[in-house]
Amino acid sequence: MTRPLTSLKILDFTTLLPGPFATMLLADMGAEVLRIEAPQRPDMVREMPPFDGETSAWHGVLNRSKRSLGLDLKQPEATAVVKKLIAEGGYDIVIEQFRPGVMARLGLDFAALHELNSRLIYCSITGYGQTGPLAQRAGHDINYVALSGVASHSGRAAEGPTPLGVQLADVGGGSLGMLVGLLAAVIQRQVSGLGQQVDISMLDMLIAWQAHIISQYLVGGEMPAREQLPLNGGNGNYDFFRTQDGRFFSIGSLEPKFWHGFCRAVKRPDLTAKAYDPDPVVQKAVKAEVQMIIGQRPFAEWAAFFAELDVCVEPVLSIPEVVAHAHTQARELIVDVPLGNGRRQQQVGTPIKFSASQPVYKHAGTQLGAHTNEILAEIGYDAAAIRQLRKMGAAV
Repeated sequence: MTRPLTSLKILDFTTLLPGPFATMLLADMGAEVLRIEAPQRPDMVREMPPFDGETSAWHGVLNRSKRSLGLDLKQPEATAVVKKLIAEGGYDIVIEQFRPGVMARLGLDFAALHELNSRLIYCSITGYGQTGPLAQRAGHDINYVALSGVASHSGRAAEGPTPLGVQLADVGGGSLGMLVGLLAAVIQRQVSGLGQQVDISMLDMLIAWQAHIISQYLVGGEMPAREQLPLNGGNGNYDFFRTQDGRFFSIGSLEPKFWHGFCRAVKRPDLTAKAYDPDPVVQKAVKAEVQMIIGQRPFAEWAAFFAELDVCVEPVLSIPEVVAHAHTQARELIVDVPLGNGRRQQQVGTPIKFSASQPVYKHAGTQLGAHTNEILAEIGYDAAAIRQLRKMGAAV
């Protein structure tokens, strides 16, 4: 059965998390993804523990189903290989994650490669975009969360912001933003026949994620603050609450039918109307009452109690509990992926489901340059030419 993206051939120059996560999803959906890896500067994800044999768990999942071609892009013979892949090898999508200007210095920027193939789609993922005063600045997820303003209204009023447990900007901004931009460019190319450059900034994406909140400021002059908004802990019916034994439950009973159901279930109908009082003093009192209620029973009792109710109340699960959960298993989100040595590695599967096809997990992330010989042979290099490229260090 044909998977959705089997027609796409992608050269992936990315490392770490944003680009590799995006190209992992593309490969899950059938795209042919070829990683171009620099032997003198390998992806540090390869060295991150824990290891399954010789394979890092991080690298194994982020680079599954991708082939690896080791090239020293500082050598003209190596950049010639890239140009041959684009001009003759059918690879008409490039994804790169360098600072602006790096690919131009290598002679591999959009302008240079577009001359070889007018259908080329060239996706650039950076922290701050290809233009603007911060374009050349280094950054990590926590910096983009800070500069976007997300941290200004997240966390607790008394303590301030805290580092998030997931990379919001990297994945939500870089990876998913790139997927949307890339696939939009593919659709436009089907009409125009021409490719284009897609510029994805992780900071831009996080600013856009707050369109509803920033609009309140732009139109009404309202300044969002921590534990002040309905969805950031300002309301008594939308927050986390500690159980008797020190674990937590989430309550998201925003709509009246859910909040009324919660109040009936815990036998506190007196709280029903209070959750909709805009007075922050009242909301603080509601939160204190809900905390008192949740704090009267241990986690397991509440888990059994709320499992029978449809009121938007759910336990805060540990990772082992998430993995073992019946819903996780039913959705096939934990999968076995071949390691290439006869063994298999458990990984998180693709979250995107299609009625007409199933994902194929070919193999976990491979050793650097594992497919160099076969890739070079596919685009016309004979055995002697491949040996020469390896001898001079242009290919690994």
